[in-house]
This record gives sequence, C-alpha cells and structure tokens, in this order.
Amino acid sequence: DRALERGVNFLDTAEMYSVPAKAETFGATETIIGNWFAKRPGVRDKLVVATKVAGPARGMPWIRGEVSKAGIIEACEGSLKRLQTDVIDLYYLHRWDKQVPIEESVGALGDLVREGKIRSVGLSEVSATTLRKAHTEHPIAALQTEYSLWTRNPEIAVLDACCELGTTFVAFSPVARGFLPGTLRDVSGFDAKDIRRSMPRFAPAVKVDNTRRFGATVVLEGDTFDDARTHGLQLARERHLTLVHPYDDLA
Repeated sequence: DRALERGVNFLDTAEMYSVPAKAETFGATETIIGNWFAKRPGVRDKLVVATKVAGPARGMPWIRGEVSKAGIIEACEGSLKRLQTDVIDLYYLHRWDKQVPIEESVGALGDLVREGKIRSVGLSEVSATTLRKAHTEHPIAALQTEYSLWTRNPEIAVLDACCELGTTFVAFSPVARGFLPGTLRDVSGFDAKDIRRSMPRFAPAVKVDNTRRFGATVVLEGDTFDDARTHGLQLARERHLTLVHPYDDLA
C-alpha cells in the first residue's frame, strides 16, 4: 500500500522468490501479491507486473529440470494463478537454460504473448549475442542484468545491443547488493544462504579494502528520487564515472 501511495507502478517478482530460495517458499512472493490484488479491486490495472520463469539452478533441486516449452507454459499458468491475474505484463526467462536453444525458449514465450497470457517477453543476464538471437524469434521488451557503479559489464556490449534493438535495460542491484549506501558494516551477519557469502567482493578482508578504495560512499538519505539522483551523480563524478551510453531505455 505504501509503495502505491508513493507512486510505484512497477512490481517485479519471480516464481523462485522469496530469497533465500527454499522449496517451501517457492512462489510465495507471487502469492502475497495476488492476495493483495484480491483485497484491492482495481489496483491490478494500475500496475505493470513482471515475473519470471525459473530454470535449472544449483542447490535448488525443486525447480524444474529444464526450461522446455511445456515447462514454460506450466510455469506461466502457475504464476497467473498465484498472482490472481489474467495476464502478466512482462514475463522473463529468469535464467537461460543452455541445454535448450534460446530461440526455442523465446518461441514458447512468444506463443504466450499470442495467446494473451503475457504482454511482453524479457530475458535476464544474457549476452549481447544471445539477446540478438532471441530477438529474431520474438521482440525482447526488457533485459535485466546487474549494473551499478562497480558492476559495469553491460557497458561492454549489452547496452549497445539493447539500444540497437529497442530493448529496455533493467538494472538490478543498482546499489551493489547493499555495498554502496555505506550502511553494510558487518558481512559476517549474512544469512547462511545469502548469495553474497559466495561473492569474493564481500569476503571480510576484501570488503574492508573495497570500503577503503571507494572512500565515503553515498548514503541515500533523501526522501525523493531527485535527492538520490543528486547524491549518485556526485559520487559518480568523484570516481570519474560516467554512463558510457546515454540511454533513454534504462530502468
């Protein structure tokens, strides 16, 4: 309710959530959102809803073995039911299953568009080459990949491909998985299944060195987007960082 009051109109979830992922909470976030929609008639139509079909994942044996066409269709039906909606605005392939050609997976998603069950197709964490291949099968509306002041890989080729194809780039972890706001003091307190435990950048000794290198990081204390943007631009200037590809379709 608070997000809606503040003008938020985009909800991004996934069948795999919540995080850390567990078999017993598979689809739980979609269920929560669906129950919220059911209690508030008319709210669903005010929002853009995105969710994702999960693929094979290490340490998550309860997720389907492969992202086949049948698996994608089954996953979509499950998400529609949990979200208590007739259509999903943006449906992502959460992880590309490389055992299945990307054209085949995207073809199945395109079929769902034609059937009116989803409105647009998205991909997550694929290369520029894979994005172009996928786009030949069905237009890719959005590509979601990690992007922040210290994870800038998309600038190599992905942003160019998105600009070329008219694909909106959706950045996840824009504050570097909690590092950049400057409030992450003790990494030893991470949950046992917190994915950051496996990331070298958050190893205790490395984290201390990263903090020293970045200096006083920006804390997003501002109460508005403009405040946050001002702080972010200031930090970028201090670190001699610029957005290499000025790009309207960057979320």
